[in-house]
Amino acid sequence: MTATRRAALVGAGAALISLPALAGASPRRVVSLNACLDAILVHVADRGQIAALSHYAREPVGSTISEVAKTLPFTWETAEEVIALRPDLVLTSRHSALATRNALGRMNIPTELFAVPDSVAASLDQVREVARLVGRPARGEALTARIEAAIAAAAPPPGSRPLKALIYQPNGFAAGRGTLMDEMMTRAGFENVAGRYGLGKWGNVPVERLLADPPQVLLSGVPVPGSRTWADRVMRHPALASLSGRMVQARLEEKLLYCGGPVLIQTAAALAQARRTALEALT
Repeated sequence: MTATRRAALVGAGAALISLPALAGASPRRVVSLNACLDAILVHVADRGQIAALSHYAREPVGSTISEVAKTLPFTWETAEEVIALRPDLVLTSRHSALATRNALGRMNIPTELFAVPDSVAASLDQVREVARLVGRPARGEALTARIEAAIAAAAPPPGSRPLKALIYQPNGFAAGRGTLMDEMMTRAGFENVAGRYGLGKWGNVPVERLLADPPQVLLSGVPVPGSRTWADRVMRHPALASLSGRMVQARLEEKLLYCGGPVLIQTAAALAQARRTALEALT
């Protein structure tokens, strides 16, 4: 953003007063400052209620709603931009810029702070809460029912033995125990073995550790087209080919890893497909 544009936004915001939502009325101008909340918002709110999404929503590599997001306004998460939009509700997370959150608080603009869900249950509760806040609770219930159905459909047959698996994304980034992805892996018939590489909730697994102790299934990311960064190349390391016959690689897009809510519908389907792919290769 240019200095001129920023100054204009500051000037516009300086004259504003807070616009608290009327008691009992649905908010008319909702701003989301978080990619995961973006995904929920576009599923439960009326289009006309969405004043802006985060700029992350437009990134096809990291967002499951990028095409829809391109048709909606967005911000770079600055307080000036948000204030200029005159919102009556702002959805934020602990990853949202603290300076922006503090500025909105000083302006008495209604905000809701959400934690990162670490379980399916917590994620479903978040969907219901966002739907309630925008005055569309029935849509929240309908969406949670769809998510639960997708997760149930991804479950392996009863009595199936879990496949030992590791998520392996750009830079060797992996999901450990106690994360939403850990639970999703379990529900889809995988045993997350991140702990044997010394990972906590999230961390990086060096290629050397992977070669020395490979899992049955490597849920590897999809390199960005045209990318030549080391972070992406690690997923295609030539040494991984030496594990053929001992380890199966199955694709799992990075954008399916970090958000709950409606994203879990796609995540569940992708994990189920990865399991089918692995079983075919291992039998």
